[in-house]
Amino acid sequence: MRVQALATAAVLALTAAACSEQKSAPAAGESAAPVLTGRAAVYAAGEKDAEAFVRALYARAAEAKDTPDPAEATITPGRDPLYSRTMNALIGVDDREAKRKKSAPRLNYDPICACQDAEAFALRSVNMTPESPQAATAEVVFANHGQDHRQTLKLLKEGPMWRIADVIDDKGKSLHDDLMAIAEKAPG
Repeated sequence: MRVQALATAAVLALTAAACSEQKSAPAAGESAAPVLTGRAAVYAAGEKDAEAFVRALYARAAEAKDTPDPAEATITPGRDPLYSRTMNALIGVDDREAKRKKSAPRLNYDPICACQDAEAFALRSVNMTPESPQAATAEVVFANHGQDHRQTLKLLKEGPMWRIADVIDDKGKSLHDDLMAIAEKAPG
């Protein structure tokens, strides 16, 4: 009997909460939820849909780098939530091979802007092609340093988030394939 009373009270409380009036705007002393920037914005967009993820990636490239992104400091090669598991494995091998050979890794730039530093960066267009519920292709045109660039992003949805599975430049060169060639030659 006691369990039924508690269950009934819980159902009534939930029903009342669901039917209550919408929340009003925050009072003068209260603040609204902070606007997400940097990687936090990209992670949130990655949980929405593929196009939102792509647009957030390029918005991040366009952001001023005045203050460091706290999430950026925790990223190590091969452990970046923006990339698929396979790409992370390949990036990790690239980094380990570069350290072993005491040379620069193949991926020593930001593949989103195809640059070391973005300047006067602007996203011009995004054309999405869904391939399945878990895969999509984004044809992207952006400007950097006053020049237009084209890229193709191959995207995969792993878990709740969209991730980059490959970046193909305007000459058709695949980052995935370049990194795979390094991994295939690596010892062990």
